Amino acid sequence: MTSYAHGVIDHPESNRKTDYLYRISIKGVILNDVGDILLVKESGRNWWDLPGGGMDHGEDIKTALAREMKEEVNLTGDFSYKVVHVDDPTELKDAKVLQVRLIFIIKPEIMEFSPGNDSDEIAFIPLEQIKEVDMSKYEYLKMVMGSFQSNT
Repeated sequence: MTSYAHGVIDHPESNRKTDYLYRISIKGVILNDVGDILLVKESGRNWWDLPGGGMDHGEDIKTALAREMKEEVNLTGDFSYKVVHVDDPTELKDAKVLQVRLIFIIKPEIMEFSPGNDSDEIAFIPLEQIKEVDMSKYEYLKMVMGSFQSNT
């Protein structure tokens, strides 16, 4: 772990270990009827990613997923969700925080999407084309997609 990240709580007066506070990142995997995955280009970015973002302090998971999916892909209506992957904590050097990313499979009741306020483009992309998309910043996405391909 890093010693310069925000959210580090030392306990020098006791034998207690140092506590590290984490930013929680949530990402949603939404598949259509034929198994294509919904990806988003967030505003100001030139790469594709799963829709999602940071969980706000005090939010529960479903509220955070609903907010992020609305902001990026205009998800409306109810949905079910299940965690499918949890990354090991990583250091985000630019923000000086430690992050844990949770990836969920999301099954919306209404399968209608459009770019939200925080995105420029959205698209359903066939899983076999994931390797053709520039995912260099998000190796985790290739790993998650590999697990879906092996189950289909």
